[in-house]
Amino acid sequence: MKNVAVILSGCGFLDGAEITEAISTLIAIGQHGGQYKVFAPNKEVAETNHLTQKPTGQQRNAMQEAARIARGDIQSLENLKAQDFDALAFPGGFGAALHLCNFGEKGSGGEIDPQVVRIVKEFSEAHKPIAAICIAPAIMALAFGEKGINVTIGDDTGTAAEIEKTGAKHQNCEVEKFVVDQSNKVITTPAYMYGSAQPHQIFAGVSGAIAELIKMA
Repeated sequence: MKNVAVILSGCGFLDGAEITEAISTLIAIGQHGGQYKVFAPNKEVAETNHLTQKPTGQQRNAMQEAARIARGDIQSLENLKAQDFDALAFPGGFGAALHLCNFGEKGSGGEIDPQVVRIVKEFSEAHKPIAAICIAPAIMALAFGEKGINVTIGDDTGTAAEIEKTGAKHQNCEVEKFVVDQSNKVITTPAYMYGSAQPHQIFAGVSGAIAELIKMA
């Protein structure tokens, strides 16, 4: 049974992990014969009101918020070691572009959280596959753009152009499909980068990507 590390960035699509994407990832891992552990950054982050879609001016702890999705079974990123797992998965949500990296603020000039840098490097150097969902492929672009990594965030031209400024290559992709970069062992799927997508479409794309991840592990 393959062991997959899943990194969440909070809880809620505007300031953390997108819940449908996160749950789809966890379900798909089990359906495709794997098991998982969930991790998140243990840091304070800005809160957004998901009803008004405006900042509240308050702070929340990303790991405490992600624990809502993980039913409390969660650990800090510092405890995640590639040697303990066969594969890595990043569900999306804007938290991935705010708290795991700052692509959401600085685009191609952004930087990745130091712990995420360490983790991604460990998995890459061990030739273990990584799946990134929705906006999370931006992390892959920032990490591996100089290698010309092939990723997708759907068909948003502005975001795709910013992705390509890192040196990464963007491939348009339908919501229920996924893109595989065999040489870098990275799988990406657009999910809610298509804002009007339905949950069953999100699950189809995520499930396909996770099946490929586990097969590649």
